[in-house]
Amino acid sequence: MLNRRHIRIKVMQTLYTFKGGESDDFSKDQKFLMYSIDNMYNLYLLIMSLLIEVHKKAEIHLDKTQKKLLATQEDKNPNKKLIHNEVFQLLKNNEALLEAIKAHKINNWELDEEYVDIIFRALLSSDLYAEYMQTKTSDFKEDKNFIVDVFKEVIAPNPRLYEYIEDKNLTWLDDLPIVNTAILKLLKQVKPSLKPNHFTPKLYKDEGDKTFAIELLKKSILNQSKLNAEIQGKTKNWDADRIATIDYILMQMAICELLNFPSIPVKVTINEYLEIAKEYSTPKSSIFINGILDNLVKEYQDQEKLNKIGRGLM
Repeated sequence: MLNRRHIRIKVMQTLYTFKGGESDDFSKDQKFLMYSIDNMYNLYLLIMSLLIEVHKKAEIHLDKTQKKLLATQEDKNPNKKLIHNEVFQLLKNNEALLEAIKAHKINNWELDEEYVDIIFRALLSSDLYAEYMQTKTSDFKEDKNFIVDVFKEVIAPNPRLYEYIEDKNLTWLDDLPIVNTAILKLLKQVKPSLKPNHFTPKLYKDEGDKTFAIELLKKSILNQSKLNAEIQGKTKNWDADRIATIDYILMQMAICELLNFPSIPVKVTINEYLEIAKEYSTPKSSIFINGILDNLVKEYQDQEKLNKIGRGLM
């Protein structure tokens, strides 16, 4: 679920809050980083549990409709296609997902049920729903396509849900695109017969990613003076106060990665930090950072400081 760029963003955010020096105990900063990354999984479970709650809301709505005092024949014999949707059924009956939701204490929708209503009403008023409910039967493919489209067009872009997520945890806004992409991918890959852990993917692709996060933070802090000296050497004509804090942090991280992570290609490192700068810093930051890093890489190559392992890593 988590990719290396997002790991770099998490490290950047942690360094932005870091106020200590190289000799300080930065265990709190590492703990903050790990919490921030792990909390991304809570966001994933929160949205997955929302899908389950929307289905429950559909069941309750149908039951109330049938029990209306002046129920019409249509009310008494409603179209049950939505509640019988096979993907919804897989979600609500997936034991691993339900256990994960319980273990992580994701009970938001019990406390904030109005947001389930908001999504459910948005679903009922959508053209997707109207088209889907034109018939009373469907196959698995139609059910899956419907859920995928509902997630893309109704749930993920809902402004009220976005505001709710922002209010609950500010760092979740950076996680949301990654989480939504992961959920969409899982929904598209759904089959009638699923592996038990299909809806409970691993947060890290492998242990190497977790190690990368910790080591990047650790080495960026421990080599702070050295990294700053490298930057200052290439920005002598710049007043330090004119360099954006985020730009400085991104250059520290990039230089740290160039010098301390032999398996990561130079081009990958530079491109990753330029893309992060475009998203998180000023409009001209990526050009500025690219110029500094390009000069440093040429210097490191001349001095044979870039100890990269494997082919194509330069």
